[in-house]
Amino acid sequence: MPLSDRFQPETLHANLGDAFYDAVTAADFPQHVLRYRNRRAAASIGLDTLTDEEWITHFGRFRPLPGSLQTPLALRYHGHQFRVYNPDLGDGRGFLFAQCRDVGDGRLLDLGTKGSGQTPWSRRGDGRLTLKGGLREVLATQMLEALGVDTSKSFSLIETGEALWRGDEPSPTRSSVLVRLSHSNIRIGTFQRLLFRDEHDNILRLMDHAIRHYLPEARREAADARAVAFLEAVGRRVARTGARWMLAGFVHGVLNTDNINITGESFDYGPWRFAPVLDPAFTAAYFDETGLYAFGRQPDALLWNMTRLAECLLPFAQQAALQKVLEGFAPDFRARFADAMLDRLGLESAGEAADQELTGAVWRFLAETRMPFERFFFDWRGGLDSAAGATAGPSADAYRAPAFAAVRQALAAHTPRPDARAHCYFDRAAPCTMLIDEVEAIWKPIAENDDWSAFHAKLAETEDMREALAASA
Repeated sequence: MPLSDRFQPETLHANLGDAFYDAVTAADFPQHVLRYRNRRAAASIGLDTLTDEEWITHFGRFRPLPGSLQTPLALRYHGHQFRVYNPDLGDGRGFLFAQCRDVGDGRLLDLGTKGSGQTPWSRRGDGRLTLKGGLREVLATQMLEALGVDTSKSFSLIETGEALWRGDEPSPTRSSVLVRLSHSNIRIGTFQRLLFRDEHDNILRLMDHAIRHYLPEARREAADARAVAFLEAVGRRVARTGARWMLAGFVHGVLNTDNINITGESFDYGPWRFAPVLDPAFTAAYFDETGLYAFGRQPDALLWNMTRLAECLLPFAQQAALQKVLEGFAPDFRARFADAMLDRLGLESAGEAADQELTGAVWRFLAETRMPFERFFFDWRGGLDSAAGATAGPSADAYRAPAFAAVRQALAAHTPRPDARAHCYFDRAAPCTMLIDEVEAIWKPIAENDDWSAFHAKLAETEDMREALAASA
C-alpha cells in the first residue's frame, strides 16, 4: 500500500556528511512479533495507514521509508558517563532510521532505534535489546507524556526471537527492537566529540544545523552571538524538562552528557524509576552508588551537563557571556518548576510570588509527610475546590495535620483552571502510578505465560491520565 500523502520524509541529517555518522545495516532477526505500535504517534507523521505487515517491514526489517534515509546512520558522539569522559561512545545498538515532519506543526522528527544490531560503536556488545527493556521504555514514555513531560515517543516494539544473556535480569531472556519518535538525536556528547577532536569548523556546522532545524530563535548574524543564543535556547528546554521530571516524581537514572539532547527532550530510558514519595536521595540505578543522579540532584546534574556544552562553544564566544547564560539556568529552572506545579494542580497563575509560595509549601509538605507522591496531585487537582474529596480520602489525616496549613493558604490564592477535574479519570479511587513493583507485576505474566493483558490495561490507564491532565493544560 502506498504511504499516506501526509507523510513528509526528510534526509536532513545526512546532509551533515559522514564526519557525523557511520552507515550501518540492521540485524537480520529470526522472528518479528508486533507487540506495540503507537497509533497516535503514527498519525502525527502520516504513517497510521500502514498494515501490521507493512509496519513490521519498515520497523522490524528496516526497509527504508520512501523519500527518507536509504541507509541507517549510527551517530557518532562522546560523553561524560558519571562524570568520567568516554571517547568510545556512539550509537552502539541503535541508529537513525528515518527523518520526517510532524503533520501538524511541521517539526523535523527522527525515527531512531534501540536493539537493531551491532555498529562500529557496539564495544563488544551484541547490539540487542531485551523485550523487558523495550516494554519498560514504552511504559516510561507513556507515563511521562501523560504527566506533561517532553519525551521521545515509543513508536514501535517488535519481539525478535533471540535469546539474550544479561547480568541484570534472569537469562536467557527474550529480545526486541524498539523504534522511538523524537525531535532530535543531537546530544551534548555530539558536540563534545568534535571539541575532543579539535574540529571547530564542525562544531560551528553542527550548531548552525541545529539552529536552522530545531532552535530558530537562536539565529544571529555573528558566530559569537549565535553560540550564546544557542546555549540559552538549549538551556531553556533542558530546564523545562528537568522541572517536569521533578513534578512527575521521575528519576532518569543516567544523566550522562550523551543522554541530554539539544532540544531538551527526555529520552533513552534505562534504570528509570518513579519515586513513591518525595525523597531527594531516591536513586534509580543500582550502580549509582554515590547517588550522583538521585532525584534531588537532577537539577544540578543538568546544569553540570549544560556547562559541558558551554565548553564546546568557547572557540566562538567569550567565557563571560557563556557563564552568564549558565548563571541564568537555576532561576529559569525555578520558574519552570512553578509552571509545572500549576499544571499538575490545574491552577491559574496568581503572580510570581504567590506561585513560588505555593511551590515551596507543597514541596516542604511532601518532604515532611512522605505521603504518596502521585496521591497528593490527584487529590488536590483543582485546588481548594477539591477539598471535600481530598479530606475524605485515604490521606485525610495528612491534610488535617498542621503541616498542611501552609499548603492550604497557598492554594487559596489560586483559581482552578476550567475543566481541571472534568475528566472521568478523577472518578477513580486512586491515581495511575508507575512504580517499580507495578512494572515487575506487568512483566511477570508476560515472562511466564505470554499474557500481555496487564500491559495493555496499564497503557489504557495512562491514556486516560493523559487526556485528563491535557484537558485544562
